[in-house]
Amino acid sequence: MKHLLIITLSLLTISCNSAQTASQQTIMTRVDYANTITAEELKTHLYTFASDNMEGRMTGTDGQKLAAEYLRNFYMDNGISSPIEENNYYQPIPASYLGRRITTDSENIVAFIKGSEKPDEVIVLSAHYDHVGKREDGTIYNGADDDGSGTVAMLEIAEAFQQAVNDGNGPKRSLLFLHVTGEEIGLYGSKYYTENPLFPLENTVCNLNTDMIGRIDPDKEGEPDYVYLIGSDRLSQELHDVSEAVNSQYVNLELDYKFNAENDPNRFYYRSDHYNFAKNNIPVIFYFNGVHEDYHQPTDTPDKIEYDLMTKRTQLIFQTAWEIANREGRIRADKS
Repeated sequence: MKHLLIITLSLLTISCNSAQTASQQTIMTRVDYANTITAEELKTHLYTFASDNMEGRMTGTDGQKLAAEYLRNFYMDNGISSPIEENNYYQPIPASYLGRRITTDSENIVAFIKGSEKPDEVIVLSAHYDHVGKREDGTIYNGADDDGSGTVAMLEIAEAFQQAVNDGNGPKRSLLFLHVTGEEIGLYGSKYYTENPLFPLENTVCNLNTDMIGRIDPDKEGEPDYVYLIGSDRLSQELHDVSEAVNSQYVNLELDYKFNAENDPNRFYYRSDHYNFAKNNIPVIFYFNGVHEDYHQPTDTPDKIEYDLMTKRTQLIFQTAWEIANREGRIRADKS
């Protein structure tokens, strides 16, 4: 009887300790995953990606190839899969497709997180990783904001989603991370993808495109917590409403639609990679900080980036992608 009592007490102690350990385990939420996107990590990536070593990342150059390798290695190192085949993250584009200026083949970089419940429905997150290169006198156009900022933002978003996958909280729909080449010479990389999609365009839920999110428009000095959104309501009121609700609940940036006007003289809606998706009736959002004095200048360098603001903008894109990936119904083009 005495031995039975000792065994019973021991089992109760073990049970209590196990329950206490379980209660102490942290259950990650979408906010926790968003908070893994940090200014420090964005800065570390960008100082490498927009360094002189990349030589301005002009399509078809050694610098662009080095940038492509950096992206591929990031996805491999973080266990984020390729949609093509193991360890192959390159969607090759022949030089003949890229216009007369380009004599060397180039490539889009693609990575993929498969959805747990609706894997055939794909959200495409895009950013162009090329820039305008260097001049004959050796002057390098680093392109830290354009579009190093969008490129490294995608890396941090992918890493956050992969952590959720590792924790058993992966997205219900699939995510394709599409780093396109050839944007600066005519949106060629995104055009090539939409003409040669890795997943059927009819299964593409939407495109969230990030092109310049690291700086402040001079018109916004004094009220910097903003981001310009372009295209969110052009094809889908539903996408626009989801975007607004996510921002209100989780990030609370000012969403400025100044450049979304149909008569915008800048025509930004037609000038970045989302447009090749929009042409195919796929709902889009273009995240943008506006132009500044260093736009397409050799002075667009990593030291001028507003990293805390860039972090908020990146977290907004992550939260929007999270919502679209996990909501019950698929986003539709309801205004086409």
